Amino acid sequence: MCGIAGEIAFGATASREPVLRMMEAIASRGPDGEGIWAEGRVALGHRRLSIIDLSPGGAQPMLDDGGVVVVFNGCIYNYKELRSELEPEFTFRSTSDTEVILKAYRKWGDGFVHHLIGMFAIALYDPRRDEVLLIRDRLGIKPLYFSSVQGRLRFASTLPALVASGGVDSGLDEVALHHYLSWHSILPAPRTILRGIQKLPAATIRTVRADGTWHDREYWRPSYTRQAEYSDWSATDWQDAIRDALQTAVRRRMVADVPVGVLLSGGLDSSLLVALLAEEGQHGLSTFSIGFDGAGGDAGNEFAYSDLIADTFGTRHERLHISTAEFGPSIDAAVGAMSEPMASHDVTAFHLLSATVSRHLKVVQCGQGADEVFAGYAYHQPLARVPRQDALDTFSASFVDSSHEELAGILEPEWRVETDVSREVLAAHLAAPGANTALDAALRLDTHLLMVDDPVKRLDNMSMAWGIEARVPFLDHELVQLAAACPPELKAAQGGKGILKDLGRELLPAAVIDRPKGYFPVPALRHLEEPFISLVRDALHAPEAKQRGLFTPDVVEGLLADPNSRRTPVNSNVLWQFALLEMWLQHHGVG
Repeated sequence: MCGIAGEIAFGATASREPVLRMMEAIASRGPDGEGIWAEGRVALGHRRLSIIDLSPGGAQPMLDDGGVVVVFNGCIYNYKELRSELEPEFTFRSTSDTEVILKAYRKWGDGFVHHLIGMFAIALYDPRRDEVLLIRDRLGIKPLYFSSVQGRLRFASTLPALVASGGVDSGLDEVALHHYLSWHSILPAPRTILRGIQKLPAATIRTVRADGTWHDREYWRPSYTRQAEYSDWSATDWQDAIRDALQTAVRRRMVADVPVGVLLSGGLDSSLLVALLAEEGQHGLSTFSIGFDGAGGDAGNEFAYSDLIADTFGTRHERLHISTAEFGPSIDAAVGAMSEPMASHDVTAFHLLSATVSRHLKVVQCGQGADEVFAGYAYHQPLARVPRQDALDTFSASFVDSSHEELAGILEPEWRVETDVSREVLAAHLAAPGANTALDAALRLDTHLLMVDDPVKRLDNMSMAWGIEARVPFLDHELVQLAAACPPELKAAQGGKGILKDLGRELLPAAVIDRPKGYFPVPALRHLEEPFISLVRDALHAPEAKQRGLFTPDVVEGLLADPNSRRTPVNSNVLWQFALLEMWLQHHGVG
């Protein structure tokens, strides 16, 4: 796990200085070392977080005997198996997964990605072909941003790093703004909030040629249809298969030369991870939970459940309680760690929890992705009951924060777009072939487009701000592929995640399974009180906000007069969504 950056020049020599500036901007992602390689039209930079092969032999950029050079962010969980397959043909000088990538490329070309199991963002330069490959893992767990600047293509692990490189168009993208306000701050690839920066979609290989042209290839997309090979499976067969796949996913994510812990919310998903790790013989596992003061009638912690799991499985458990007085000052640091504005209430919670974990461990497993893969959200339930052709209207009614018509009243005229660009994106994805039912189509949309830029991005940004590698077993691509083929009624049963709940009944205390669904609860940002109302008011009344003029004054003042009057369909505070965007733009000096 690390941070990567680079510049590819066309008809010129690559510059080291922009790459060094980007490396400085991503220093927190790799506190254990740094390296830069520059030759001709390519310059590659790397910040290292040592997880596998802690010796200097694992340092990057890494060069192969054939002149191929790579920088890589992530972890290849099956690197030992791949190494055994490659050793008859190649000599290895390290025990790192990075070197396995180089040798796999030499054997299979760009088809090597099909052999990788893990999370990764890779930049690989092959001087023989004079091409650079930019590659993102199948579920987009590791980020990769890029920008075209004066005949050069730059890339980095974060958006602010590209801004720091200089010369980037940092004006706001009106279409992305429409998405932000429609989908509780989700900005799916390739767009970002800034016009001059994009991101590589998940499961994509971009081949960049010497003449400045490139082409993208999507290398993986599972089918959300019923398949003949599973036609005779019973519900029990599916449960057994999902259990085996999740057990494998958990086992894979223990690969490290340092200890691995778990972020334990006390919910079903993280509790299952602890139970399965216990079955793997991981006794004395370190687990971590966070809680807050209550507000607006909402409880601020779920310690009773995380304590129950910790006691049941004998983990070394640490609880972190953050008072409202402590929470406020932490928001600015969390905003600074965001690659893009993220209005989810639990972003700061992840930032604070990661700070605590960083004093103990470098690697944790966590339960992100289970809701998207196994239909765990409340808005999935209506989709299980409607015909395929009603997917768009049903999804929109339960998910979209503000309609296109409402946004016309929220945004000042210069920031409006003529057509409902957000609905157009949803319509195209939901109508695409390869999904049998309305729920199949929605789960595909969630897992392969929206999730990448909500819980996945949130987890990466907040954990890497503290040099923590967060691993997500529920996003093991083989598990996701199996779940995609699973009959949707098994996933939507019991109010959502039915198949996981049945698995939990075999492994967990009943109290954890049949409880109301929870999150990292942060009541103070769901029900705004002081000092957060003042924080919001300051952001929206700041000179930069007034000069930018995103929101109509009447709407802003109306919300400030009654801060908790408007919630989204997923129960987020609309005023916080507005303010967070301004806070992020002001913090990073863009827009």
